[in-house]
Amino acid sequence: MLYRVEGIVIRSMDYGEGNKIVTLCTESGGKAGVLVRGAKKPKSRHAALVQPFTYGQYVYFRNTGLGTLNAGEIIESNHELREDLVKAAYASYACELLDRVLQDEETGAFWFKQLKACLQALKEDKDPLVIISLYEMKILQAAGYGPQLDECISCNHERPDEQLFISPRLGGVLCRACKHFDPPAMSVSPKALKLLRLFVQLDLQRLGNISVSESTRNEIKKVMRAFMDHQLGLHLKSRSFLDQMEKYGI
Repeated sequence: MLYRVEGIVIRSMDYGEGNKIVTLCTESGGKAGVLVRGAKKPKSRHAALVQPFTYGQYVYFRNTGLGTLNAGEIIESNHELREDLVKAAYASYACELLDRVLQDEETGAFWFKQLKACLQALKEDKDPLVIISLYEMKILQAAGYGPQLDECISCNHERPDEQLFISPRLGGVLCRACKHFDPPAMSVSPKALKLLRLFVQLDLQRLGNISVSESTRNEIKKVMRAFMDHQLGLHLKSRSFLDQMEKYGI
């Protein structure tokens, strides 16, 4: 069967001497693996189509399993992301995370739109930590692990004027009276909690410029990292690379 889809390259790997296999996140058909013959050859007309983060239209033939590319056209090369180390690192994390969470049989429209918006925001020089934290929240929600942040996850009472605690293990906030259900629950500042609640409601496609203090950024990063570790438990190479960049102040 012949498929014509819009997709973003979330993984690209060598296959044989001159070929590439790309994994696409498509708007209409979830994930798709496509063999691109001769893509590694210097004069290949498909060489640009297999670059990471490329957004394009792909026409491929597939019966079962891997497809074979017939034709393609670039819509957005996103070369700005590949040419900047920091942007490339965050974009790689966004793509690898989606690749690991999105199952082959799942419809990809929501995931595709969030990834596309994430890459666009990185290109526009918006705060990468805010972008990725919001993107992680959308991933958690789409995967069925969205945190409950408006009311205590144990007693279900809203306590607007009370100190609340974040419980990544239980998947939400705990009030002081219920903190004993998860003693390691993290304290969180009102500013950070307000931003996290905004992330729950906000779509990445509508992200404007958000100015966040360094202390709040660090809180958000810590909380989202804990949610990702407890709820999804993924070990990603791109995440480790981001950690190394932070360690060496890049």
